[in-house]
Amino acid sequence: MCDRERGCSEVPVPKVTTWQLSAGSAVIGLALAAGLIAASGPWDSGQRKAERDWAAARDRTGGAHHGSPAPGAGPAPAPSAPGVLAALGSSAVPTGKGLGTALGHLMDDPALGPTAGGVVIDAATGRTLYSDADRAMTPASTVKLATMAAGLSALGPGHRIATTVTATPDGKRLTLRGGGDPTLDRDGLRALADATAKALRDRGVSSVRISYDTSLYSGPVLHPIGPNDNLAPVSALMTDEGRLGGSGDSGGSAGSPEEGDHGPAPRTGDPAGDTARTFASMLADRSVHSQGAPSPGKSPKGAETVARTDSAPLSALVERALTNSDNDIAEAVARQTALAAHEPASFAGAGRAVRDGLKKLGLPLAGARFADGSGLNRQDKVSPKLLATLLARAGDPAHPELRPILTGLPVAGFTGTLDGRYTDPSGAGGLIHAKTGTLTGVNTLAGTVVDARGRLLAFAFMASDTASPTAAQSALDRLGTAVAACGCTG
Repeated sequence: MCDRERGCSEVPVPKVTTWQLSAGSAVIGLALAAGLIAASGPWDSGQRKAERDWAAARDRTGGAHHGSPAPGAGPAPAPSAPGVLAALGSSAVPTGKGLGTALGHLMDDPALGPTAGGVVIDAATGRTLYSDADRAMTPASTVKLATMAAGLSALGPGHRIATTVTATPDGKRLTLRGGGDPTLDRDGLRALADATAKALRDRGVSSVRISYDTSLYSGPVLHPIGPNDNLAPVSALMTDEGRLGGSGDSGGSAGSPEEGDHGPAPRTGDPAGDTARTFASMLADRSVHSQGAPSPGKSPKGAETVARTDSAPLSALVERALTNSDNDIAEAVARQTALAAHEPASFAGAGRAVRDGLKKLGLPLAGARFADGSGLNRQDKVSPKLLATLLARAGDPAHPELRPILTGLPVAGFTGTLDGRYTDPSGAGGLIHAKTGTLTGVNTLAGTVVDARGRLLAFAFMASDTASPTAAQSALDRLGTAVAACGCTG
């Protein structure tokens, strides 16, 4: 399967691969823990509304590539991402007073608007070190952290999303069944067409009727924002995230996109129908012809699976979704979580499932609301404490299933939505790992840093009613830098 990144409207420039940077950053963090680096420089972190990041979707699934299984066979479990950011708890803990001194005047920056809040947590102990105006606020894309945590907890990092083809016993009726994989690409469809054509040839069938089944999902297919370049209609069956004119022939699995396959792009209004028609055309190229155009419909009783292709493991999808703020993957993960919780695979059902999943993780949910999985809905509400606690929990050795959240965070100055930030050579590029959030008037930042004394900290800063996204992002950057440079024990 192929990957396509997208988000709230951002545009990073291609750089090196994310797995290289994640590994390198992990080594830096561990070196800091061992005391090999006495002090770290200032780190920057922030969000720029840009989602074009080549580095984001390299094959980053704990180090292994997982191809599609044979038709009818379930995929082998994928290894979960390794714990590259173990809690660094041997150094001195910053004091609330010290952090307050370092952050107080920065939190008062007018660029953050009239409503701003922030929390810093010690990852080793889970203790809140700093809190300012901790209330539930609109998170924008940082809500993806919550979506991914619930999904990984419910499904496991090795979960894959299947797209299948079924055939009636006589082989004359085919159904393309969507399992909810937004990263299905033309290579995946070709694999389905190859396997289907072979199965039909063995039965002497060359003419078929084709239907396509999207019944796994329910409720509205359009996000409340309406048709938008940031998100395709949310369908259980689509190709290349419904992008029009994208690089559908990029080849490979989730993690190897071509330039232009992520970020804002025109979207089809009928992703399932387009996918089915493309599949029918591919079958025709293999001498299996459709009697009329494909039509919606469920698989008939007695039909058997003749072809199957699977997404990359959830660990890789999570990393890609966080690095590039991919809205389509986020909504898909939310619905997969709903299905696992026996909730309807809809916006509402997914919201309930995500909240329940976070509750099981023991996360603080005061005022929280999950209206979607991507953060495009302004009705989403989370607190800085929820985000920071979630990040600390992802580094907890007791929760290895959550590790892809940490390995998927954009790296300051290098990957994803932090690609164009922290580029000052004297700054902290490569050291801050953080998820960004941007809507009009909303700017957020949540991630991890190792402070000047080698202590791993989780932080979240949120701002509403901001007048300038650029100024707000710079103000958030300064907050992240202050946390990293502080080492405040006085």
